Amino acid sequence: RMAATCRSASTLRPRFRLPFAGRSLVRPAGQVKTMSTTKDLLYGETFFLDSFAIRQWDDPNYGGTRINYDKKEFVEKIHELFKQSGSKLVDGYAPFCKHIFVPNFVGAKLGALEITDKNKHLVHSGYTKRRPEELAVLTRWFCSGEVEVPTAKHLDIILYSREQLVKEYGAMPAAKGSPEDLPNVPWGIISVKAQDEDYETPMQPITMMRNSLGREEGGSGVSLDRAAYEKSVAYWETHATIVEGARPNGE
Repeated sequence: RMAATCRSASTLRPRFRLPFAGRSLVRPAGQVKTMSTTKDLLYGETFFLDSFAIRQWDDPNYGGTRINYDKKEFVEKIHELFKQSGSKLVDGYAPFCKHIFVPNFVGAKLGALEITDKNKHLVHSGYTKRRPEELAVLTRWFCSGEVEVPTAKHLDIILYSREQLVKEYGAMPAAKGSPEDLPNVPWGIISVKAQDEDYETPMQPITMMRNSLGREEGGSGVSLDRAAYEKSVAYWETHATIVEGARPNGE
C-alpha cells in the first residue's frame, strides 16, 4: 500500500558549534567538540557522531528511530554511560562493528512495529534510497500518524571503527565526505535504534545484501551470512519501520 501523506515532525537543530582551529582531535575526558567541516561531526575521547547517524536528528523522512535531543549532550551522555558500564563494547556482525546498549534517556519512540492483523492494512511500501548515489530498494513502513508508537526501553548504539569509516568515506566521497574529516577517535556512532530489547535485533535483509555489494554501493563489504540472513527475514517478515515524513529515505 502506497503512502498518501504521513504526519511530519519538526527536527531539533544542534545548538553547539565550535570552530576547529588546528588543534589535536583527541579530546580530554568529558569534553565534546565539533569540527568546522560540512559534516560538523561531534566527538569526545572515544566516540564521534557520524554523518550517517545525523539523519536521525535532521531528516523527517528517516525510516526508523528519530531523535529529538541535543547532539552535543547526546554524545556526552553516551560517553558517561559507557564509562558507567565499565567501558564494555558488545560484538556486532563484523569485527569493525560494536554495540552499546543504554537506557532510552532521549525518550525515543520505537523505530519499528510488529505487523499484526489489526495494523497490517496500514503498512505502506515503495522503492526508496538512503542517498542519491545508492540504488533504490523495496521498503515497507508505517506512518507514525496512523499507528500508536510506544516509547522504547533501550537504545542500541551501533558503532563502526574509524578505520572502517575511512574506507567507506574513501569509496563514496561525494556522498559521505572526505576521510580526512573524520575525528581521530576510535569509534563512530553510525546508527541509534530505539527498541525494547537490550540486545541486537536483526538488520533488514536488504541492508545485509547492500553490505555484501561492497563499499562502492553504500555497503560495508561484508559477505552475506546465510544463517544471519534467514534470521533477519524471520524478524522483518513481521515488522516494519516507522516514518514521520511522507515516505522513508531508504530502508
